[in-house]
Amino acid sequence: MKAMILAAGRGERLRPLTDHTPKPLLLAGNKPLIVHLIQQLVSAGFNEIVINHAHLGEQFPAVLGDGHQWHANLTYSAENNGGLETAGGIIHALPILGSAPFLVVNGDIWTDYPFRKLRHALADNKDCHLILTHNPAHHPDGDFALTQAGLLDLTGDKKYTYSGIGVYHPRLFAGLDDRKRPLKPLLLEAIATQRATGAYFDGTWSDIGTVERLEALNRHLLSRNTSSA
Repeated sequence: MKAMILAAGRGERLRPLTDHTPKPLLLAGNKPLIVHLIQQLVSAGFNEIVINHAHLGEQFPAVLGDGHQWHANLTYSAENNGGLETAGGIIHALPILGSAPFLVVNGDIWTDYPFRKLRHALADNKDCHLILTHNPAHHPDGDFALTQAGLLDLTGDKKYTYSGIGVYHPRLFAGLDDRKRPLKPLLLEAIATQRATGAYFDGTWSDIGTVERLEALNRHLLSRNTSSA
């Protein structure tokens, strides 16, 4: 299974840091955020990784190269400077991702999720399988509920936050061009036709969307490195 890391966002809430560096290339624990993800994916058996980029996109191949130093094969999907949003970016990368289900991960998250569990998570008759997690303080109402059968639902009493980790079948995007296109309408359609499943993850997860959260993660990683030295 191939993996795609979404790295095309502008990172407005992380300005001025992102004025000169794409968000996934910002350092946390002396290592770019995206390198942490690449290493986690490779350790879980995902060696073929596609990275989309837009804002300051030329920095990604310059910093990461072809990925051989992490035993990965990195391929890049370049978008225009405005980006194509999530669905548009995935559709643009479909010729690289191929015809089989693939993993998609946001490039600005920190997690200890065991990605290996997702290699066979998508049922043959489903279009997507999303990992949900706890609702952070900045997103208290969550996104989706889960039925007892593991289907995503919009009406449950308890909603969880989409973690930015999911497995998708290419047919979810069938017939759509790669213009600027958000993902949520496609997810809502899949939910309405009971073709969207999910699972709850109660481990470590955070989206590193602000300077404060990046600094907190950096302090945590540096202190962890110091204590293990």
